[in-house]
Amino acid sequence: MDMEAAKLIGAGLAVIGVIGSGIGIGTIFASFIQAVGRNPSAQAAVFPMTMLGFALVEAIALFALVIALVILFG
Repeated sequence: MDMEAAKLIGAGLAVIGVIGSGIGIGTIFASFIQAVGRNPSAQAAVFPMTMLGFALVEAIALFALVIALVILFG
C-alpha cells in the first residue's frame, strides 16, 4: 500500500468522531426542548447548561477534524 492511500484511509477513520458529535448535539438539543416543553419556567436555568454541553461536544468534532488534517498534510 502506498503512503498516500494510507493517509487517506487514516484521515477518513479520524473523521468518524464527527458522527458521534452529531449524535451528541442532537441528543443535547432534544433533551433541552423536552425539558422546556415540560417546564417552560426552567428555560433560564437549563439554557446555559445546554450551551456548555453543545460547546464541549462541538470541541470533540473540531479535534477529530484537526487530527484528520494533520494526518493528511502532516
